[in-house]
Amino acid sequence: MPYYETVFIARQDLTDAQVKTLSDKFTKIITDAKGKIHKTENWGLRNLAYKINKNRRGHYVLIESDTPAEAIHEMERTMRLDENILRYMTIREDELSKGPSIMMDKSGADDKKSNYKKKEAA
Repeated sequence: MPYYETVFIARQDLTDAQVKTLSDKFTKIITDAKGKIHKTENWGLRNLAYKINKNRRGHYVLIESDTPAEAIHEMERTMRLDENILRYMTIREDELSKGPSIMMDKSGADDKKSNYKKKEAA
């Protein structure tokens, strides 16, 4: 089965428990279709680049899965109908990522800054 990476943005006025319930609902759609969830990350409440439906912030959630395409279509249909979802995007991947995503990995950001300062000093 192909690998998929889905990121969705939920409304800013939802609690963390409500966002967790939303992500559980979407992962259940995948597991009911004999798919497999490899990773679910809650990136937290982040600022949006522009207002979406009068929201300046949103809860970001990442779901990585190994599932048939029909399950992804059903999950996206459910996201379209849910008024708590501001935006979503699903991308087909060749392979799953190793470790945490870039948004969750804070150690790499420090290395890049220190390398930039080293190059600047030279």
